[in-house]
Amino acid sequence: MRLTQRDIARLANVSQTTVSLVLNNRTAASARIPAQTRARVLKVIRETGYVADPLARRMQQQRNKILGVFTYESVFPSTSADFYHPFLGGIEECAEEVGCDLLLFTSAPVTGGRRRVFHENNRLRLADGCLLLGRRIPAEELSRLVREGYPFVSVGRRDDADGPVPYVGADYVTATAAVADQALALGHRRMAFIGPGAGAESSADRLKGFRSVTDGPHLQAEGDVLSELLERGITVAFTEDLADAAALAEAAAAKGLSVPGDLSLVALGDASRPVPGDAEYSGFHIPRKQMGRQAVELLETILSGTTAETQRLLPCEPVEGKTLAAPGGK
Repeated sequence: MRLTQRDIARLANVSQTTVSLVLNNRTAASARIPAQTRARVLKVIRETGYVADPLARRMQQQRNKILGVFTYESVFPSTSADFYHPFLGGIEECAEEVGCDLLLFTSAPVTGGRRRVFHENNRLRLADGCLLLGRRIPAEELSRLVREGYPFVSVGRRDDADGPVPYVGADYVTATAAVADQALALGHRRMAFIGPGAGAESSADRLKGFRSVTDGPHLQAEGDVLSELLERGITVAFTEDLADAAALAEAAAAKGLSVPGDLSLVALGDASRPVPGDAEYSGFHIPRKQMGRQAVELLETILSGTTAETQRLLPCEPVEGKTLAAPGGK
């Protein structure tokens, strides 16, 4: 069986990007690799007899060394800048390490309220490959990218579309199930899920994790949600967006209720819009920077012709906040 760069990375206990840099001797970026790390990679290469695929090497030498970034929603307005910044930071950091420039595609017209990759002035081919960023990505666009064989990676899990879609996503199912199990262990029996729960894969995955633990009601984050929660006797609410948890906490305070004394709140991720205050909500953080970094790493692997697993889910970081306690705050 032919060894891959991923195999070498695993044996040397380094990232695949590091192996690529050592093999291709990219002086600008590889100069930052510690001598001890470089020696360990070269030792594994010698011991295993690894030989890089010559076709892949030739393909790599013909590249523009430009990676595209296409966002399906605006990531620069102040309302969303904080949420998307870690993704973009990870992308930029890893692109620098592998010696690539980034090209942000901004000319795509907005149709039906959303941007589209494919349009009459499509410039995708200016880049060697592209990273896709956004909460929702149209299935028809993913299908066309897969059919045409254009190298791309989605930042976020995507359902297959005429074939496997390469992605680096967050494991929302496991993370949501874990915090729901925690609530169950604390004594909560009346739980509710608040948010879309559908449309975007990230929403569906959160609801799937919740449903694996409880059959509690699924409510939308609109109207007087707090009153409905109280009427149903809900003791803990799981919100898709931290901003919705903050809104519930504010509504509870206005009614003279306490969190978590009268109602526990769990945030299934980070806020996608500004949240007042600095309260640490129980739940988990999305590995946003690492998702951006690994998306670039995966795209580099695809472009080099190296065999690798093209769908990755990264664990979320649990947050032991102060908004989840036993029913009654005990």
